Amino acid sequence: MNQNLGNLEETILLIVAVMPDEAYGYTVSESYRQYMNNRISISAVHTVLKRLEKKGLIESKMGGATAERGGRRKRIFEVTKVGLSTLEQIQSNRMKLWDMMPKLNFSA
Repeated sequence: MNQNLGNLEETILLIVAVMPDEAYGYTVSESYRQYMNNRISISAVHTVLKRLEKKGLIESKMGGATAERGGRRKRIFEVTKVGLSTLEQIQSNRMKLWDMMPKLNFSA
């Protein structure tokens, strides 16, 4: 399946795929800050997560309510088989291009 993803969509999808714990708005936002060395608002993360879910690349379920969240539940996301396949295809395409990159020597 060939999905056209923007850079932010690809990055968020990859973050959800590699997260060792539950991926939800806040944790995705914090991981983005950590890995990309840049901040992103939780509302922007939620917008991208909804788009990825609509495309069938991730799916979500509601987690349990916790006292630390004032009894509110959180929506937890995970990558689907289609999402994983899409990430693998993106990686393959990029590696083909990187393999064609000439070895540059700036020391001369």
